[in-house]
Amino acid sequence: MIRNVGLRIGWTFFTLFICILITLLVLLLHHTNAQNPRPYPHKSCNFFRGSWIEDETYPLYNSTHCPFIEHEFNCQRNGRPDKAYLNYRWKPHGCSLTRFDGRAFLKKFKGKSIMFVGDSLSRNQWQSLICLLYTIEPKANYNATRVGDVSIFTFLDFGVKVMLDRSVYLVDVVMEEKGRILKLDSTEGGKLWKGIDMLIFNTWHWWNRRGVAQPWDYIKIGSKYYKDMDRMIAFEKALRTWAKWIDTNIDPSKQLVFFQGISPSHYNGTDWNQPGAKSCSGQRRPLSGSIYPAGLPPALGVQKNVLRTIEKPVTLLDVTNLSLLRIDGHPSIYGMSGRTGMDCSHWCLAGVPDTWNEILYNLIL
Repeated sequence: MIRNVGLRIGWTFFTLFICILITLLVLLLHHTNAQNPRPYPHKSCNFFRGSWIEDETYPLYNSTHCPFIEHEFNCQRNGRPDKAYLNYRWKPHGCSLTRFDGRAFLKKFKGKSIMFVGDSLSRNQWQSLICLLYTIEPKANYNATRVGDVSIFTFLDFGVKVMLDRSVYLVDVVMEEKGRILKLDSTEGGKLWKGIDMLIFNTWHWWNRRGVAQPWDYIKIGSKYYKDMDRMIAFEKALRTWAKWIDTNIDPSKQLVFFQGISPSHYNGTDWNQPGAKSCSGQRRPLSGSIYPAGLPPALGVQKNVLRTIEKPVTLLDVTNLSLLRIDGHPSIYGMSGRTGMDCSHWCLAGVPDTWNEILYNLIL
């Protein structure tokens, strides 16, 4: 009898030990996921490491067949004489991307909504996606409207809304007595993002703007005002505010969330081992290989650090390195201002943003 009691006690302690062990493993897994967000959900292949290869079957559409491309991105219509930059495909190491299929995309998102949130680089990607879908279904019924800062392109036959919310900082800029206030701890604008089936966020392009190009007069945190502050610190504080919004408002069972990453500029040839180049003007082909000589921008590290703190699943659309290699992909003098300006920040359409969307397509397959 004593022996049986001892066995029961021993079994009880063993069962308790196993339960404690399982609990610790679950907690460890949760901690690991929180510290390491899913930047590359397809573990068998990192879509963001690779190189650009020539492919005559690209681009994915003819820009003349997409009437919605804005003037600043429409390099061929603006007179760019070369076309070789159009015939490149991104090839990840160890695998290949599934070619973008517009019909499959529309069917997958039938009756659903997609919203890009950010600055003009988000507009670049938004217009790319519209062209990728429209050129595969050019006779499809559509409706294009704008409500406030939100542009809405609806593919009526599928009930798919592809939207753009212009929110260059992801946090609020409001008018007060003191002037235009950049509120680093406020996301009232986030009410427009609620209930959207797929969100693609982006911010960075405006954080270093100063003078007349700066759309605020003071920075505000809590009740304190600042005439200015370290822009990288301000960027991080804004991202942490946005991250809290994600954890508070996103339902992972119903919504997909992506972050675009940092879209790079090319104004200094020293960065790509061409010291004589003062801009992207005249560049005709991508850099070879997989590594950008000047390395990655510090802002990307800040962005990744903040993404690691988010508990809800957010996938990094890590386009920075692959875009850094495309010194040939910008409008340069074939953009908004023509020969009087130099745009080495945005991208020609067709062009690099189509690859961002092709990777996005592969991530949601």
